[in-house]
Amino acid sequence: MGSIATALDADRDVLLEGAPGTGKTLSALVPALEHARREDRTVVITTNVHQQMRQFVADARAITRTEPIRAVVFRGKSSMCHIDVGYQECQTLRDTTRSVVEKEEDVAQLEGQEQALLDRMQGGDDGAAEARSAVMDELDSLEEELDDLRDGTVCEHYYNNLVGDNDEFYSWLFEDVRTPDEIYEFAEQRQLCGYELLKEGMEDVDLVVCNYHHLLDPMIREQFFRWLDCEPEEVITVFDEAHNVEGAARDHATRTLTENTLESAVSELEEADDSRAESALNVVGAFHRALTRVVDDNLEFGQRESVGEEWEDVPVANDDRRDDLTLAFLDEYAGRGIDTEIELALQLGKTLDEQYEDAYKNGESTTRQECQTLQAAAFVESWLGEGTKLGQYPVCAVRRDSGTEEVYGRAELYTCIPKEVTKALFDEVAASVLMSATLRPFDVTEAVLGLDDPETLAYGLAYPEENRRTYSVKTPALFASERDNPATQEVIADTLADVVRFTPGNALLFFPSYSEAERYHELLTGRVGRGVRGGSFGPDGEGANGPGGETGTLQSTSQSRTLYLDEPGTRTEELRQRFVAEDDAALFTSLWGTLAEGVSFDDEDARSVAVVGVPYPHLSERMDAVQDAYERTFGGRKTKAARRGDDVGWRYAVEIPTVRKTRQALGRVVRGPGDFGVRMLLDKRYTATDMGKYSVRSAFPSEERKELIDVKPEKLKFAMLNFYTDHDAYDGPPPQP
Repeated sequence: MGSIATALDADRDVLLEGAPGTGKTLSALVPALEHARREDRTVVITTNVHQQMRQFVADARAITRTEPIRAVVFRGKSSMCHIDVGYQECQTLRDTTRSVVEKEEDVAQLEGQEQALLDRMQGGDDGAAEARSAVMDELDSLEEELDDLRDGTVCEHYYNNLVGDNDEFYSWLFEDVRTPDEIYEFAEQRQLCGYELLKEGMEDVDLVVCNYHHLLDPMIREQFFRWLDCEPEEVITVFDEAHNVEGAARDHATRTLTENTLESAVSELEEADDSRAESALNVVGAFHRALTRVVDDNLEFGQRESVGEEWEDVPVANDDRRDDLTLAFLDEYAGRGIDTEIELALQLGKTLDEQYEDAYKNGESTTRQECQTLQAAAFVESWLGEGTKLGQYPVCAVRRDSGTEEVYGRAELYTCIPKEVTKALFDEVAASVLMSATLRPFDVTEAVLGLDDPETLAYGLAYPEENRRTYSVKTPALFASERDNPATQEVIADTLADVVRFTPGNALLFFPSYSEAERYHELLTGRVGRGVRGGSFGPDGEGANGPGGETGTLQSTSQSRTLYLDEPGTRTEELRQRFVAEDDAALFTSLWGTLAEGVSFDDEDARSVAVVGVPYPHLSERMDAVQDAYERTFGGRKTKAARRGDDVGWRYAVEIPTVRKTRQALGRVVRGPGDFGVRMLLDKRYTATDMGKYSVRSAFPSEERKELIDVKPEKLKFAMLNFYTDHDAYDGPPPQP
């Protein structure tokens, strides 16, 4: 806390790495709030992990019990809207509603003047009659305007905000730290708009809890700071789970345009009665035809039939020339000048968008139509102007519409370099604290996010070392080419069976993907217990196939464990709660899922954790583009990676993020000074075995490498047995090897 306080007083950013469960949030939050109190600044703490958001609320409430701070928890409009309208509709509704209230106030003021003049007339003031006549004419005109506005579309919830006394809401809001769900319920009961009330009440708060996108999206950030009534230099930002900022920044910077939007834009232009429509159609129509053509040409024979509901990349980038989509667009385009006609398309798009807004305001349309031409023209301008810049990767993708079953494509300008988004943020705010259990190597984080000379603090796991063991198990290296090898599967399945059997309680098992988790869930079902799929819970909480939700053919076993399978698209929190309620269960999940970080499994909730394989992300052409951009951007830096002669692109873009994920997963077990457990890495690439460039042991911090104990697969059960016996962890006789 002292180090962070000193850094903030000097307006320096801080990179803080601390082991899971050691109190990073309060260590950053307390000095940040104290600094903000002295310097009249506001602290914004943010995360992209729901579990951490709940923890922030709990910490903020604990602080308010002893210190008088004003804290609010902010969430996006879409989840707090009482009438379920989109962003543009909400904006228009708000403007129209405010206009109605302002006109009503003007009418009330004129009515007061009219009554006063009438009283003067009745008192014998002959001059008041002419003045009253003029007021009545103006009043008639205003009332007519008001009737027209009322015939349009207004939001009754926001109207009640504007005309009512909101003191009750704000007194309630600042009595405690209220969650967005609590605010929504309070406002719904009173027919108010809780989101707008919260925005109006954010001035002069000490602490704001929010999601990443409120800070990483430049347009939202500008509005957000305005709601806080703060200049950027008056804000201290605190990022939790900050190893995720890199990926989140890429997502916020990426721009996309679908075939459906282009098709709608073409229809919009064909119906537009405007001289600029022809030029706009030349551009938008050509890009639409080019996208359709490129997607069709790049889908291999039979691939269209296998396209699913998730976006699948269709690479279009070339090493020696512009991408295929740009080349196809230039081939399709037959207008009078691309730059000129794009500008005309943008002008027409803005005009049409204004017309749609007016129609919605006036009640001529029941929804706020969005201008597809404006979206399409803006994207085409970016695609042509920025597609060749360093760090910009042009790519296409396809998916199947779940409703129509039609396959359609999209163009995407993918931003590879996160600092294109984050550097501006960190430069403009007073200071930032970025904290995580896995931020090292600091020089890589500093470079990738664009931080300038931050204070760096690292604290390892200070809990008693005798309460944990970390084994690197010499199972076969689980390369993609090895995953279908029966012999490899047998070794790993045997080892995992030992992990489950010799754990006195619950075991967490992380895999490179959900499909691998499912594979070993099936292999162990019936071998050490009964299988339960995450999506098989019935409405009563039991499995869909009866109590426990067994799947597969169960064999008799001397130990009956419940084997839970986490599947994509299932309710993870419900699965977690069922798992931790067990005494002898195992949970099979993907390391890239939501249970590998930001989720606590304290004490008996999980005694063992195993990471199977080195869970590299899918190595696609998109990831190749990120590696190339990193190599070109950071390859010349005097970093530890560069000094070792490593492939900087691979190390920065792939190896380091993967090892961070692995370390996050290991951190789910041993969360306090009295907790104990075993952590296991199943893949000989984690061991001291020399595997050349495939070894990843050196990517771990030095103090964590020292704790890695190499062990053969068949010896792991003896090591576990000895450790847990020493801790008197078995309830009854220990299992027999």
